[in-house]
Amino acid sequence: MCMGKIKQVVMGDVEAEEKVRSKAAVKREQKKIREGEEVVVTPVKTEVKKKKVETKTTGKNYLTAVAKIDKNKSYSPAEAIKIIKEIAYDNFNETVELVINVTEKGIRGNVALPNGTGKEVKVKIADEELISAIEKGGKIDIDILVATPDMMPKLSKIAKILGPRGLMPNPKTNTISPKPEELALSLSKGQINFKTETNFPIIHTIIGKLDFDDKKLLENLAVLIKAIGKDKIVSLFLKSTMSPAVKLAI
Repeated sequence: MCMGKIKQVVMGDVEAEEKVRSKAAVKREQKKIREGEEVVVTPVKTEVKKKKVETKTTGKNYLTAVAKIDKNKSYSPAEAIKIIKEIAYDNFNETVELVINVTEKGIRGNVALPNGTGKEVKVKIADEELISAIEKGGKIDIDILVATPDMMPKLSKIAKILGPRGLMPNPKTNTISPKPEELALSLSKGQINFKTETNFPIIHTIIGKLDFDDKKLLENLAVLIKAIGKDKIVSLFLKSTMSPAVKLAI
């Protein structure tokens, strides 16, 4: 017995299903014509199932936190730190973050925060083994990459990978040194790099953790603002990982 061809159709492909059904309907009508039966052509209807779009609503805790912030007010750094600690509602030690609108793109630099960030900074020294691993698509588990001057030409091979991640060693960020071990140690103790986004004059960075003393957060904030340059800052917002932002008076 000769078996006909089997047409495979992926379920959920509406267009493909419709074509198969239409073709089958035409064959049935042609068969009726050959057998002399009365033909009634019935159009094939295709039911398209619409995806349900789930509407996400802002959490109750977040809305409660928003209600405690006056959006029309610029708070002093001390007031802002107090507020984000009061409105914290999650059960982990959140990071204290800054969103800084600056005058232009391309602003970058580094600064050693006097009280660290409260976060482990993963610093690696560029070598041929690391370059080879990145070329092969290995995981890039690095916060800061430092290099010796003679390693820079070799790093050019993976510049397109490192650049968008802000990892390409650069004199402006103080990540190139003839003594990379000393530099790596310094960076791991609280030095941070900052830079504007690729397409917007905005800097995102951190100054510590919620469990830091207010004084430590204020000291870190002051050092960071000085490093960026107050004249380059248009507006500045302080927040924790989960909280709404509080505008700072600068």
